Amino acid sequence: MLFDMDGTLVDSEKLWDVALRELAGEYGGTLSDAARHAVIGTSMAESMRIVHDDLGQPERDPQVSTRWINARILELFRTGLRWRPGALTLLRAVRAAGIPTALVTSSGRPLVEVALDTLGRDSFDAVVCGDEVDLAKPHPEPYLTAARLLDVPIGRCVAIEDSPAGVASALAAGAAVLAVPAEVPIAPIDGVHQVESLTAADLELLAALLGEPPA
Repeated sequence: MLFDMDGTLVDSEKLWDVALRELAGEYGGTLSDAARHAVIGTSMAESMRIVHDDLGQPERDPQVSTRWINARILELFRTGLRWRPGALTLLRAVRAAGIPTALVTSSGRPLVEVALDTLGRDSFDAVVCGDEVDLAKPHPEPYLTAARLLDVPIGRCVAIEDSPAGVASALAAGAAVLAVPAEVPIAPIDGVHQVESLTAADLELLAALLGEPPA
């Protein structure tokens, strides 16, 4: 079982929205809604490129912006992280069933360490962070890495994602995909099952996505 984090397990995209719009304000601009949506699910480097271009300031140093964002989002995560509907119940059911489980996120390790205080450090057998892979989502490397760490064939894994970039990553890796859109819609894709909320997901659905009866 492969879980994305931001927007899938926790309602953190709203916190990213605060941080990104504050950064734009620091630079004397306003982040467009199109740019805000475009960064969802992408690596930090790509996110900063999108933000800088949107502000008409492509010359900005992405590392400086990344440090600013990381510091601000850490503050927000410590005080405002909330579960997405149905996420905690599904995660607990997966763990109770003894299913190997990984967290696969574009967020960096320092931020993930803070999030794990909410998610539970024993909730995952492996954690793949965005700063620990060479190629981030939508490249398949994050999900392929997670399957390898779990020692489970990727074709026997279900990935749960909220963003187009994340869905593309999981599909390219060869996982079965359950999409649960949060901040941006996900267009219908052959082979991708979509639900409005994880309150509609259970072990029976996950098994069905792999074409097998529930355990």
